[in-house]
Amino acid sequence: MKNDVLWLLARTALAASTHVPRRVLVRLGAALGAVAYHVLPSVRRTALENVARAFPELAPCARGALVRKTYATLGAHLGDVVAMLDPSRPLRPLPFADGARACMIRAIAEGRGVVFASAHIGPWERVAASLVVRGVPLTVVAREAYDPRFTAIYDRLRGGRGVRAIYRGARGTAARLLRTLRRGEVLGIPMDLASRVPSIDVPFLGVPAPTAVGPARLALRTGAAVVVGTAAPAGDGHVVVTMTRITTADLDPTEAGERTLTARINEELSRRIRAMPEAWVWMHPRWPASA
Repeated sequence: MKNDVLWLLARTALAASTHVPRRVLVRLGAALGAVAYHVLPSVRRTALENVARAFPELAPCARGALVRKTYATLGAHLGDVVAMLDPSRPLRPLPFADGARACMIRAIAEGRGVVFASAHIGPWERVAASLVVRGVPLTVVAREAYDPRFTAIYDRLRGGRGVRAIYRGARGTAARLLRTLRRGEVLGIPMDLASRVPSIDVPFLGVPAPTAVGPARLALRTGAAVVVGTAAPAGDGHVVVTMTRITTADLDPTEAGERTLTARINEELSRRIRAMPEAWVWMHPRWPASA
């Protein structure tokens, strides 16, 4: 019954938003995020604890200010995602930072596919759509929603913008991942959240955290290039897509190599989150309770 109620509310909200301008949806989303900060105390507590782990030097009042800003920022991005669900609205692709597109093109040109490690920083759905608009053959690895009806909304969001998806729980997922790389295409894998997949403990934002080892394993066993890419601050209040190539030539396809590569990816993702902390999902239970 709870799922049915949530689904009905979501359908009603999405239907009502069809004719609402994007800028209004973004403002409404920011307001909703501010409300969520006040009415969800347990989730707010998780966010404050995570900020304290990553930024122990911050005073409690500064941590609280960062978390409040995070809720509003992510709420605004939710409004942007709702706007993207309407295929009749023209996409506003994010610009690429200097050298970002060239970094990706060089990696693709090597012909062994690209493991594109990313994170939930800022408008991450717009990042994927922006890559596709600029000719990047992107397929993202995604997790199914707890309710299949919401998975259909994700499919509508991504598919409507040309972003293909492979769901972790689907049959034949491993074979599809390999085929994507063998075709020389780009496999987008978010690596910043805890998930129920084979993981190893490596530093994330300065604290050991269970991190999916699959991306490193795929890259080292197939010879695929590894690129980290996310939204990043442009310095003028806007965001751009940036790319960083991760070195793998010195690594072997062993457990030690997988651990080293996973740590390198986490180090780059951590650097990016620290550069734009208000745009990351601090309310996610990223670390075990005892960490």
